[in-house]
Amino acid sequence: MELETIAEQAPYAPQPTPAINHRHLSAAALNNELCARMSLRQRVLDIAASTLKTELFGLDDLIDRLIDSVRAWYLLPELIDRPVIVCLWGLTGTGKTQLARRLTQLLGFYDRFVEVQMDGFSHGASSQTRDSIAAMLTSSSIVEGEPGVLLLDEFQRFRTIDRKGNDVAVRRYQDVWALLSDGRLSPPLDVLDRIEMEQAYHQYQSAQALANRDDEEDEAGAATTQNRQRNRSPFNLSAYDARDLQSALKVRESIVEIMRWTPLQVQERLEQYRSNPASWGTDHSKMLILVTGNLDEMYQGVAKRVQDCDTDADVFHAFTQRLSSIDVKQALARRFRPEQVARLGNQHLIFPSLKRSAYEKLIAHACEVQVSAVRETLRLDVQLTPALLDTLYQNAVFPVQGTRPVFSTVHAVLGPSLGSAAVWAMEQMAAADLPGGTPLPSLQIDVSADAKQLVMRLLSRSEGAHPLAEKLLPAHLEIDKLRKRAQPDFRALLAVHEAGHGLVYALLNHCAPTDVRINVASFEGGYASYAPRVAESRRMARDEICVTLAGRAAEIWVFGEDAVSTGAEEDLSSATQHAARYHRHWAMGDRLSRVDVTHDTNQHLNTDVGASNADIESTLQAEMQRAQTLLGDAREAFEKLVNALLEFGFVDASRFADITGLQLPARNDALEPWQATWERFVAHNVAR
Repeated sequence: MELETIAEQAPYAPQPTPAINHRHLSAAALNNELCARMSLRQRVLDIAASTLKTELFGLDDLIDRLIDSVRAWYLLPELIDRPVIVCLWGLTGTGKTQLARRLTQLLGFYDRFVEVQMDGFSHGASSQTRDSIAAMLTSSSIVEGEPGVLLLDEFQRFRTIDRKGNDVAVRRYQDVWALLSDGRLSPPLDVLDRIEMEQAYHQYQSAQALANRDDEEDEAGAATTQNRQRNRSPFNLSAYDARDLQSALKVRESIVEIMRWTPLQVQERLEQYRSNPASWGTDHSKMLILVTGNLDEMYQGVAKRVQDCDTDADVFHAFTQRLSSIDVKQALARRFRPEQVARLGNQHLIFPSLKRSAYEKLIAHACEVQVSAVRETLRLDVQLTPALLDTLYQNAVFPVQGTRPVFSTVHAVLGPSLGSAAVWAMEQMAAADLPGGTPLPSLQIDVSADAKQLVMRLLSRSEGAHPLAEKLLPAHLEIDKLRKRAQPDFRALLAVHEAGHGLVYALLNHCAPTDVRINVASFEGGYASYAPRVAESRRMARDEICVTLAGRAAEIWVFGEDAVSTGAEEDLSSATQHAARYHRHWAMGDRLSRVDVTHDTNQHLNTDVGASNADIESTLQAEMQRAQTLLGDAREAFEKLVNALLEFGFVDASRFADITGLQLPARNDALEPWQATWERFVAHNVAR
């Protein structure tokens, strides 16, 4: 209500303040009026930001940046002479479209708002407007030359080049590029030319018909003429042509009035329009254009599987926080031509994935929505245990998919059970025949230890938390079941293998891996993940090969040569590729030339690949031996890590040092000390 009141006091009608007030107000009075209006609008912005932060979890920083991006446009639109373009990018389900729509509502532009689905399926688009942004704006309540909001949703589907870099023929919404450029759309001269041709044709037809009627009148008499005059239509234009003229000529006459225009009147209007080029085109330079889309290319290497529910939310959030506008432009360059990418501007806001704390708040909110109806309707207090909320988190959070799985999971788990639980609780209270004045019991919903059942408890308030009755309902929690599907032998194999990777990484890099996990739902297996690097030295390249082979080394050490598994296939492939690049591409072996395979003589590459095969194998054997030595020297830490994986299913970076007993300084990048070495180099040269 406060927001609506302020918005009424500071109506966002485009008023050219100097033109209206300059005649009647002094400079001081004009300035005071302008400052007062800007102050009120600033309050609207502040309240809008606060409201958005309460409705959208985990987006506070991004909301602040969005408000800052639109501040000048909202406070003083008189100074805006080009569209303000703000692009919102991120994975699906991160709240991009919701934020854009809600901001529009809070700023009072719900009646001057057009949303276009750039995949071609725009809501409300008619057959006459579906191919043109200009036509959709014309048919909306947005007034030319005045501020409005245009949302271009799913913009990534509007690609103009394919995955091979070839141009894609796109017909629909091509005027969007002109709109993004300067907000001024070209005049619909083709429409006017068509109407003029139709008018000329109709005049010709009328002249021919008149000549024929004159001949007929000489034969039939005056009665026929009178009948024809009575039956003649009062309209000279079709409704569609009239609408096109109304839009193109920017006239205020109604469509019905324009339909009555004579051919001479139409011609006069057309000549008047063409004689004044200043009136051509459509001015939307004061438009706020919000562009939203999913750019999956930015997340390649991390978001490999949309079904991945095992990636740690905080780890994935940290990765998305490192993305910048450069990553956006690189991703856009795979879908659009360079000049088109440039027209999207530089205001690129990247939606991060949610942190665990944000997901927990979202789950609690979604659960509260479910139980509030029971509380209000039946006046029954419903409480959800922390164990149930944690179980919901384990089953609902897919970091790559955003927030949508959260709502669907909460609804699937609580929706069918909550009604049954409420009916059961009311039946139990009725049967108990509680004395008058006795506080009504509360309904507690818990989850069993094996996460296979929901536990409903009716708790007495007068006697503490004493359960009056208990009921079990089936729990539809498939993800937890998938994580625990591995048989004991397979779990032991996974624990040994992944502990080998994680421990050798920690020993070589002096920091904990981000995550070591064997309870995996999205595939049968486990993994160890590490912080990405921006550069690699020769030592670090060898270390990476060693870490990659450490899983197989751990299997050989614990189970013996004959009991090693096939689970190292991808590791062996990755290690071989890395060793090949070590010798053939990075010149870190004995050879300086790049070795490759090519059929293009213009590349001038060394192609004797076979000569480097022995070097690759020698490197792999040496790093396998080093991994075995490292594991043997850290047996106690290895056993602790394996036991922790068998018990808990995963070990994250926060617990790694405590579990293994290793002293890890927790460096952020594990890079070579290149800066310190450079400073010593310079200092030595100065000393000389």
